[in-house]
This record gives sequence, structure tokens and C-alpha cells, in this order.
Amino acid sequence: MKKTILGAAMLAALASPAFAADMPSRPYAKAPYTAPAVVYNWTGFYIGGHVGGAFAGGNSLQSNDARFLGGVQAGFDYQFTPNWVLGAEAQYSWLGGGNNNNVVFPAGTVVNGGVADQIGSVTGRLGYTWGPALLYAKGGYAWRDGTTIGMAVGGVPQAFTTTGNSKSGYTVGAGLEYLFAPNWSAKAEYQYYNFGNTTVTAGPADTVGARFRNDEHSVKVGVNYRFGWGGPAPARY
Repeated sequence: MKKTILGAAMLAALASPAFAADMPSRPYAKAPYTAPAVVYNWTGFYIGGHVGGAFAGGNSLQSNDARFLGGVQAGFDYQFTPNWVLGAEAQYSWLGGGNNNNVVFPAGTVVNGGVADQIGSVTGRLGYTWGPALLYAKGGYAWRDGTTIGMAVGGVPQAFTTTGNSKSGYTVGAGLEYLFAPNWSAKAEYQYYNFGNTTVTAGPADTVGARFRNDEHSVKVGVNYRFGWGGPAPARY
């Protein structure tokens, strides 16, 4: 009996390796590839250009016609938290021609304002970013050039004096910018410029005390190139 049990055990031991060799091997399961998260970074310098249109507000000696606007901008942004961006920008624009906004007074005096042909600003801006988009507000110093005022009665020029008609003022605006490729962004922006009021202090009697606003509204689209920053990059852990 013992010999029988021992023989069976030896036979089972010899058969086990052969049986294991005939079993199919366990398939190798490779872990699925997970792409690294994309991080959009707004920190850095940029330059770019813009085009759009401008028009004056009510009670202004500037042209009420919509005028072509085109120019350049440069600035710097700093992303100081995951979702907030602080920056500064200088912008310069050329303005296309428009008709003077002639104002006729009760006694027949005609006051006309020349059209500003250049406008610029230096502003700070604060934005909130999510993914490749940045929503921002801006404000700061504004400058213009090319404005003159004239008066005439029956086509004859008149002497007069004014206060205001400043070349310096302030500007505020808001916009949306989007990173559409590494180092490249596009934006759409509204900007308001205010240069105070012009008041007639001396001249034809029907004009003395008259006050005119000096402001501009603009809508622009533009493209910026960002030096070494501003595009999607793999996340670092």
C-alpha cells in the first residue's frame, strides 16, 4: 500500500511540470498612456498689431463717423496665481479721416472740430484666465494728436479762446484674449478714451460758454506674439 501511494505521488510530481508547460501563458497588460496635463502660461513679453474702428461720443467736436483704426501694441503679463494675470501695455493707433462735426449756433456761428489722426495709451490690465482664454479689464493714461477748433460767421474766420481741448486724458476698456497656438494669441477689445471738455471762453457772443466733450470709442481685434511664453506646455510634477 505504501509503495502504491509513493508511486502515485512521484507520478503526480513528474506530470505537474509537463501539465504547466501545456497551459497558455498569462497575457501581459500594458498600462494605458495618459497624456500630461496642458498648462497655459501667460507670463512674458509680447508685441502685436490691431485693426478696428473708432467713433466720437455725443456733444463732441470730433467726427461722428465711424473711422478706420489700426496700430501696434506691446506689453508684459505676469500670471501670479493659477487664474489671475496682471500686466501693462502700451498701444498706438492711426485713425482714418472723417468729416468734421460742425456745430451751428443760433446767430449763425459755425464751430468745427478737427479730427484726431493719432491716439495712444499706456495702461495696466487685470485678467482672469481659464485654459487658453483670458478675460481682462484695463485702464490708464491716454494721448491724442491732430485736433484743432475753428469758428466762422458767414464763412469769415472769427477770433476766440477756449479752455480744455487737451491732448492728454484717460482710458478704460475690456477684452477677451485667446491662446490659439504656442506663442500666439488673438484678442477682441473695446476701449474708451476721454480727453475732458473744451469750453469757449471768448469769441462770438452766441458761442461763449459752450462746452463740448472730447472722447472716442473704439472696437479692435488684434494678434500678439509672445516671446517664449504664452503657449501650452506639458505639466511638470
